[in-house]
Amino acid sequence: MIIVLRSGVSEETVDAVIARVESLGFAAHLSRGTHRTIIGLIGDEDPAIVGRMKSIEGVAEVLPVLPPYKLASREAHPQDSVVNVSGVKIGGGFLGMIAGPCSVEEPERMDRIAQAVKASGANLLRGGAYKPRTSPYAFQGQGEDGLKILRDVGQKYGLPVVTEVTDPRNVDVVCRYADMLQVGARNMQNFVLLTEVGRTNRPVLLKRGMSATITDLLMSAEYVLSQGNANVVLCERGIKSFDPSTRNLFDVAAVPQVKQLSHLPIIVDPSHATGVPSLIPPCAMAGLAAGADGVHIEVHDCPAEAKSDGPQALLPTQYTDLMAQLRQLAQLLGKQLAA
Repeated sequence: MIIVLRSGVSEETVDAVIARVESLGFAAHLSRGTHRTIIGLIGDEDPAIVGRMKSIEGVAEVLPVLPPYKLASREAHPQDSVVNVSGVKIGGGFLGMIAGPCSVEEPERMDRIAQAVKASGANLLRGGAYKPRTSPYAFQGQGEDGLKILRDVGQKYGLPVVTEVTDPRNVDVVCRYADMLQVGARNMQNFVLLTEVGRTNRPVLLKRGMSATITDLLMSAEYVLSQGNANVVLCERGIKSFDPSTRNLFDVAAVPQVKQLSHLPIIVDPSHATGVPSLIPPCAMAGLAAGADGVHIEVHDCPAEAKSDGPQALLPTQYTDLMAQLRQLAQLLGKQLAA
């Protein structure tokens, strides 16, 4: 890291700063410029120590050289990570295609939707059994009963299942049924929950928070990785915007940006990003073209009857058409849908 000293500091202050940082275990290299004096440090960039250095007399700035998300960074892991979800690979040229309704519904409907998305080429089935809703009066999900329905339908059609976990107290029960744990946008910085899912052996789908920066997202991934769970897939699902024409702002540039900064796979969720069925296919294509490792789509056979988020769901026939386009694009990009 680099310490930038204030203009006009005395030699005694410079010597005192060097002595202080060396006492903290760093090797110091002094460099004098025309207007500024800087000290380069070699040692462990502990955030707590960085904070202490900022309080040293004569110090103007402390600039970390390495990113704070050490385990998630590309420097720590130059090769792309590949996450295996019960046989379905995501990353490293393999695409995870996640599809299903927002909420787990009655078994007959879940069966119809799963059959349709499997026939279209989806390789992971999604559905929420625990739903964090803005209103306490909205449908909150079916809990463990919903997990059983999702698991049974997934097994019937050979689709690993992805479902959201919203509470650290529910991690164990969700792990009994799910192949992949989803941490939603509202919980991206629920650090207790991130720590708990990091202690499991289940792959984690981590969605970007609605007001989160890319650094925020990668720091949240770091919580999971730091607990020993290396199987993290990131998800760009849109961020808050001033424009009400779409549900959120689809930040497609986040995909190549994350690819430069991190080795972790990243997929896109144009359903939540746009909230408009007609915009979902072009945004899905854009995400894949930008380098995404998969696409997360909400599908429902009768959106008007959906228990949650029906207006943003594609019909099965629309999903079939989209998957045909995504296959063609994947072929051009040299990627493949994991079986």
